Amino acid sequence: MKIIENETFDEERALYGVRNVKVERCRFDGPADGESAFKECANIAAENSFFNLRYPFWHDRGLTVTNCELTVNCRAALWYSRRIRLEHTLLHGIKALRECADVELRGCDIRSPEFGWSTKKITMEDCTAESEYFMMRASGLRFRNVTFTGKYSFQYIRDAVLENCRLSTKDAFWHARDVVVKNSVVEGEYLGWYSRNLTFENCVIRGTQPLCYCKGLRLINCRMEHTDLAFEKSEVQATVTTPIDSVKNPKAGRIEAPAVGEVIRDDPASRGEVVCGGHPAGRCA
Repeated sequence: MKIIENETFDEERALYGVRNVKVERCRFDGPADGESAFKECANIAAENSFFNLRYPFWHDRGLTVTNCELTVNCRAALWYSRRIRLEHTLLHGIKALRECADVELRGCDIRSPEFGWSTKKITMEDCTAESEYFMMRASGLRFRNVTFTGKYSFQYIRDAVLENCRLSTKDAFWHARDVVVKNSVVEGEYLGWYSRNLTFENCVIRGTQPLCYCKGLRLINCRMEHTDLAFEKSEVQATVTTPIDSVKNPKAGRIEAPAVGEVIRDDPASRGEVVCGGHPAGRCA
């Protein structure tokens, strides 16, 4: 592998099409303001380097980025690429990852609106992320120890497992399918609407109007705190270990909790069973 050290690149397509190249302590910055430094490349490693220009990694195959900084000016950094590994790297430009496959992120700090769209097979561990529309239409997600803040996250995702995560997010998991969230804290309004086969296990769920219009919804040994108007028109099997503020018109299934402040039934199609402390809904409040 060819090694390039302590160089600065600012021209257009500075290293276009290179193979088997490692850059160390390099800067992609300067007055020429050139784009697409590593376009159409293969077997590339970047270590301890600084990226301040747009579109550095497009259509690449086999890419490792370690201890690097991709600034707010490094827009749309990784697109249409495969076999990517990012470690201890700052990803701070908008749309940093999109339309990629076979991606691993470990120990990264992400501050990137519209991150991860349409990405396939992505593993994220020990990362922090701040974003809007995070992971839209992504599939094959495996997240562990991820702390996330932002709006409209995980919408339209498929085939995902999230463990030991902390998510502070509004409108999360809308239209999601085949998703399992374990041992996590999920805070935010309007969680999981229109989802299919969404499961929460040993989780804490907080926020108004969660889990409405769902099919195949499951809650296993979960806490629900400050959750009102829950489960509207959902098909649900839920075992909740804390009182629920209110449940509204569950469509089908069974909801078990120690207590429910109010069970609202103003839809004749609401047939979901609500059981509190082993008693039917009439004794829930």
